[in-house]
Amino acid sequence: MTPALDDAVYLDHHATTPVDERVAEEMTPYLTENFGNPASDDHLYGAKAKEGVEQAREQISEVLNCRKEEIIFTSGATESDNLATKGVADYAERKDKGNHIITGETEHEAVLEACEVLEERGFDVTYLPVDENGLINPDDVEEAIRDDTLLISIMAANNEIGTIAPLKEIGKVAKDNEVFFHTDAVQAVGYVPIDVEEMGIDLMSISAHKIYGPKGIGALYVRRRNPKVKLDPLIHGGGHERGWRSGTLNVPSIVGLGKAVQLADKEMDERRQHVDELTSYMWDRFNSKLDDVVLNGHPEKRIPNNLNVSFLGVENKALVQNLQPELAVSAGSACTTGKVEASHVLQAIGGDEERWHSAVRFGLGKDNTKEEIEHATDQVIQSVSRLRKLQIS
Repeated sequence: MTPALDDAVYLDHHATTPVDERVAEEMTPYLTENFGNPASDDHLYGAKAKEGVEQAREQISEVLNCRKEEIIFTSGATESDNLATKGVADYAERKDKGNHIITGETEHEAVLEACEVLEERGFDVTYLPVDENGLINPDDVEEAIRDDTLLISIMAANNEIGTIAPLKEIGKVAKDNEVFFHTDAVQAVGYVPIDVEEMGIDLMSISAHKIYGPKGIGALYVRRRNPKVKLDPLIHGGGHERGWRSGTLNVPSIVGLGKAVQLADKEMDERRQHVDELTSYMWDRFNSKLDDVVLNGHPEKRIPNNLNVSFLGVENKALVQNLQPELAVSAGSACTTGKVEASHVLQAIGGDEERWHSAVRFGLGKDNTKEEIEHATDQVIQSVSRLRKLQIS
């Protein structure tokens, strides 16, 4: 019999989050009453739908400190990452404006695989290393820039180990060298204040379902001036979203994204404090009850809801399965489900295969309670101890 979901403690918020009731409430009228196509705004139904889209655009732009016209709606951050990297590269190739891209070894697969495709087409990509905490050095970024460099793409906060990148410093390097700067900010929104002007960001990917919004909707911020970013579309037909993302807009989900971003910004301090207390409590309990536990990622410069821990001597897949059905945790990124090799992020920060294959990611959320975390840590501690004994015997 399948266990009731209410009986499990959900600690995989980096993979996805439940939709906030306030977000769902905001979306509902656009599923039933205001169901029009925003491109058909000659009548009331289309006009009401367009009003919802523009409201969401305004909500997001206020949080990011940009113009609402600079927000392009997509199907999610994977598409946004692809549009940013391939779109800029395609336009540059067409206009003979550069052939070189800089990114990091620990980027999301949406960026890394897009870069691999571009390499097959003749582009040159530099993959920068990170230190043992997963940090990119802005000096390395500057040293990698060439005359033909067209784009720097460094994620704001890592989806596996939670390390926060020095966005402002990298943005300054990009501006000083007149190179576009893209960041995947999916895991950062709601936990890291983002100001595209202050941080020198030219393109930024976000996703709704990581911040208590619906799945299948995201956005790409594209700077319109100083400098003006030009890119080629991935999807053609209809000329929606400034011609960069054709297709009938997913109005209910767009409305949900706008509300989710607004709430994430409004409640940022409260959410950060709450999850920070819980992750600290969890980490302290692991350390006091278990030997041979290693924190993966930066000890301080990390998003507060992330805890990535290697329980040495225990295979992570076995541990995650052993915790079923009571705990929902991850042995790695949800975007690499099914892969058996060690995480490319963990390999990049160093260590050995034992550390890589014993890492478990805990992604805490705004609705987790201390009682849940106490229960979860008890279960992990018992399972780790049991699995270690089994291996010894």
